[in-house]
Amino acid sequence: RSGAVSAAHMVRHNNVVPNQHFHKTLWQDHVKTWFDQAARKKRRRLKRAAKAAAVAPRPVGLLRPAVHPPTNKYNYKLRQGRGFTFAELKEAGINKKQARSIGVAVDHRRRNRSAESLQLNSQRLKEYKAALIVFPKKRNKVKAGDSSKEEIASAVQTKVKGILKMPELPKGEEAMVITDEMKSDDVFHKLRLLRADYRLYGIRQKNQLAAKAKE
Repeated sequence: RSGAVSAAHMVRHNNVVPNQHFHKTLWQDHVKTWFDQAARKKRRRLKRAAKAAAVAPRPVGLLRPAVHPPTNKYNYKLRQGRGFTFAELKEAGINKKQARSIGVAVDHRRRNRSAESLQLNSQRLKEYKAALIVFPKKRNKVKAGDSSKEEIASAVQTKVKGILKMPELPKGEEAMVITDEMKSDDVFHKLRLLRADYRLYGIRQKNQLAAKAKE
């Protein structure tokens, strides 16, 4: 027998399995370059300008609501959402089927979790509605809801991103010197009492009604 190890048999002892991959040739073909970054930027800008000119004097895109992003890291900010809720459209006096025809995005999934969001976006819709100029489908046939000839003649395409400016959030409280009165105030105990009042509101109301019924 020959002392050489055949290809079909493993080598002795607890060695690393020989599995070298010598196939990564021409690594230059897999390198990603970005030499056309400036040209792409210019091309995107020209496309945006061409799109705006094609739809002028209409604004580019749809009006979208102001929403808070998720997670604690970002929820103090405001950004554009997908679309307005049915409640917001109703508050602003806009028909949900008519909304898309006048450039308003609608999202049937979104819900208003607070009165503040409903008020904020309904006000946004009212501002848009006040500045809206509706062109007739045919120039000679003006229908109800279409703007006057003077308004149509004065129509100018808005340059604002998102059609309307995003509303500004209220500024937080400024830093102040902590006084002795603040230090002596038992805020923790006050919060505990308020939480207890909130939690026991229903039970207390029930007990009061039961006491009145007995009288």
